[in-house]
Amino acid sequence: MRPVDAGLISYTALKDGSVDLADIARLNDWLDLKADNQHRIEQWKQANER
Repeated sequence: MRPVDAGLISYTALKDGSVDLADIARLNDWLDLKADNQHRIEQWKQANER
């Protein structure tokens, strides 16, 4: 449901078979990477605010 919650695909796409498990896995990997990058940016900002 993460790709749906993130607005990357619609729930109906999950139900009607428009996307397969490989697509969902790729989208989940992208969401993980995006979250990790955002975390790293925030850490860098905090470390360099001084």
